[in-house]
Amino acid sequence: MHLFLTSSPCDNHVPAGCDLPCIFFERNHFVELLRARFQPGCSCVMIASTPNAYDRNDEMAQTFHRAFLYHGMALTRTTIVDDRNADQLPALLAERGVVLLSGGHVPTENAFFARLGLKALLRDYPGIVMGISAGTMNCCDPVYAQPEEPGEATDPAYQRFLPGLGLTDVMVLPHYQMVRDNRVDGLRLFEDITLPDSRGRTFYALVDGSFVLVEHGAATLYGEAWRIRDGVMTRISSEGDVCRL
Repeated sequence: MHLFLTSSPCDNHVPAGCDLPCIFFERNHFVELLRARFQPGCSCVMIASTPNAYDRNDEMAQTFHRAFLYHGMALTRTTIVDDRNADQLPALLAERGVVLLSGGHVPTENAFFARLGLKALLRDYPGIVMGISAGTMNCCDPVYAQPEEPGEATDPAYQRFLPGLGLTDVMVLPHYQMVRDNRVDGLRLFEDITLPDSRGRTFYALVDGSFVLVEHGAATLYGEAWRIRDGVMTRISSEGDVCRL
């Protein structure tokens, strides 16, 4: 398996004349590394984060299908998996290709992945798996479901750690450039919530365009990131850097 753990692979700075809402980031070697592992003629399975958001799911599948094509990686088809066709997932994964794990609300996606039995289905998957935001976070086991919606930070019943796919032990927190100053239920997301939750654990906060590539048991970080461990946050890399985790 070639596992790409992205904050977001989507670059909204689209060249003039291109009618796509986004393309992939070229920086930090992302497209270069993805293309090197892409098998011509393969198909893509995109697994939804919200299984009943049909219009949004269809739109996202089309966007990513066209983004691959824009960068010279033509997929034979891209199939979105949600509540309409969940029973077809084992057959869809029988072919080696690309699996996209969508972004969205981590606990909602986590519950859908569990219902699909996705952990067992991906255990020996031989192709590319790309996590996008929440999809990346759910690749771990356990998953850190960082509070993000009102009520989650103060609700004693909210589960911050969930069983996940177990594809990696690298715990990524995405979109750091956007969420670093966020507050949830009046609490600072990082200083008051995430740093205390990091006691005995390690998180990696990534900006969009940075990612981790996991192959052959090794994890390599590309781009700008911070390590959060035992309540301490440290910048460990900058744009353009490559380092082994």
